[in-house]
Amino acid sequence: MKRISHWIAAAALLISGAAAQAEPVTLDIWTIDRPDQYMYLLKDEFEQAHPDIKLNIKTVQFRDMVNDLARATATGESPDVTYIDNPEVALFASRGLLLDLTPMLAESKIIKKDDIFPGPLSSVTWDGKIYGVPRGANTIALYYNADMFKAKGLDPDNPPKTWDELYAAAKKLNDPANNIYGLAFSAVATEEGTFQFLPWLQMAGGDYNKVDTEGGVKVLDFWSKLLDEKLASPDTLIRGQFDSTGTFNAGNAAMAISGPWELPRMGREAKFEYRAALLPVPQEGAARASALGEGDNVILANSEHPKEAFILLEFLYGKMPDVWNRFGFLPAAKVQSNNPNTPAIYAVFEESMKYARNRGPHPEWPKISKAIYTAIQSSLTHQSDAKTALATAQKQIDAVLND
Repeated sequence: MKRISHWIAAAALLISGAAAQAEPVTLDIWTIDRPDQYMYLLKDEFEQAHPDIKLNIKTVQFRDMVNDLARATATGESPDVTYIDNPEVALFASRGLLLDLTPMLAESKIIKKDDIFPGPLSSVTWDGKIYGVPRGANTIALYYNADMFKAKGLDPDNPPKTWDELYAAAKKLNDPANNIYGLAFSAVATEEGTFQFLPWLQMAGGDYNKVDTEGGVKVLDFWSKLLDEKLASPDTLIRGQFDSTGTFNAGNAAMAISGPWELPRMGREAKFEYRAALLPVPQEGAARASALGEGDNVILANSEHPKEAFILLEFLYGKMPDVWNRFGFLPAAKVQSNNPNTPAIYAVFEESMKYARNRGPHPEWPKISKAIYTAIQSSLTHQSDAKTALATAQKQIDAVLND
């Protein structure tokens, strides 16, 4: 009887051990997505494909992600996988806080490093190693309300191509009596303001490390003109891109500068014909530029489940052919988009990607970006003239770059 009891006890241990082993791994995920966006929408698909892995998703505001993640890594409470905006991968990788994915990528049958476009690939590369996988790519362009163009006698087949044409169109489309601004864009004091400003600066001959230029002054003077003449709403200075595009969707702005990530929402909200065009250039024949946006999925170095976390990254990468239609991202790799919705707008953003430039990368990018968006705010609120604001920013940027 004793022997049988031992056998039963041993069997019970084996069964309980098997049950414990069968418990799914839970990955903590941080994202900037809302519940109707990317990570949340792919959660069920992933868990069905991988029933042994569960996702615990938390939304962190875009503007808070860097600080919240820095605090979490310091206290040992960081997630397994998180979204990081592409210029900030260098910040965390240089401090040893991200898992080096290079060995995993070398073995992956799903993610091929050579298929990732150079811009997105450089955004996840630091010191010769790869620390993230792009979830897509984006850039910015000029959306415009074709119905308003027709009503004001403008040709919707011939949208503004230069800054002068953009100003003239905004002035003609501006309709204060009906609460309609000519143009909506974001000059907010966050990374989004820097993101929208840099292409204008680059088209005018500057860059993130060379802001104190004649071209930079021209950009800020032009933006000031739009605000001072109320062709753009005063809250341009405090609105992010989501809110400024919401103004366009609601019919309270005739044009808007934003990215393809807005298209799913635009398709639901905009009750008019909307189109897109490349960002206008300073003058005919000038070099083009646009911003390289969207972020990367990274694994934190202290994750207890790196294998499962990488399985998630592979799964998300495998969705690249569908990201345009579902989420408004452009593919970040050499894949064919599946019958892209709004093909004319898709073609505009695909063309714009040819001119998209990285922000950085630099391990102290947040300091560089802050210097830039502080100068923008200082100039547009007339606390200082554009030249003085950009000269101050240049000194701060030089101190970072020469440190």
